[in-house]
Amino acid sequence: MKRKHKKYSKPKRPFDKARIEEEAQIIKEFGLKNKKEIWKAEAKINSMREKAKKMINADEETKQKFYGILKKIGLDVKSLADVLSLDRKDYLNRRLQTVVFKKNLAPTVKTARQMIVHKKVIVNGNIINRPSYIVPVELENKITIKGGKKKPKPAKEQEAKEEKKGEEKAEKAEEGKKEKSEEKAQESKPEKTQEEKKESESSEEKAKETEKKGEEK
Repeated sequence: MKRKHKKYSKPKRPFDKARIEEEAQIIKEFGLKNKKEIWKAEAKINSMREKAKKMINADEETKQKFYGILKKIGLDVKSLADVLSLDRKDYLNRRLQTVVFKKNLAPTVKTARQMIVHKKVIVNGNIINRPSYIVPVELENKITIKGGKKKPKPAKEQEAKEEKKGEEKAEKAEEGKKEKSEEKAQESKPEKTQEEKKESESSEEKAKETEKKGEEK
């Protein structure tokens, strides 16, 4: 039996705050399941860099073959310097999950993952249920959704609609609060007692009598 080797290595400093925050941001951006997927991408990039370092003294034909392999999976490299400058995000951008989201076949990157796992994504006629599948450039335009559903609207448009709905709900809630407060204010006003009414009526009569006396004089 072949011994299974880990396809990644854990960070040497597990409690590095800056690294933890950066990895959390990457998980959110690419909708990853856990940090292992970041470490696997990093291991792949490190492997490419090691090969590039060994090819410094290689002939041009060997280098071009190496560049061709990387170009097939969507990594735009033209020199060894380009290979050495590759980042884990470059590799994560070629995952099926990311490609499905960026082609607007899913409203969010997490939804893209769910669709792939539920076997709703077809690549060149084959169902692919691995979100980590690296999409070759030649198959990028051959990605379809099972059932021939229409492409959903971009996430930004959906977010804008949700924001509008939220604003409308907030406005309605404020209007309702104002109406209730006005009703309460009217209810809280004390009604005039009979004595107060009589006093106001008598004061009005006295005022009228004084006005008449003034006119007679």
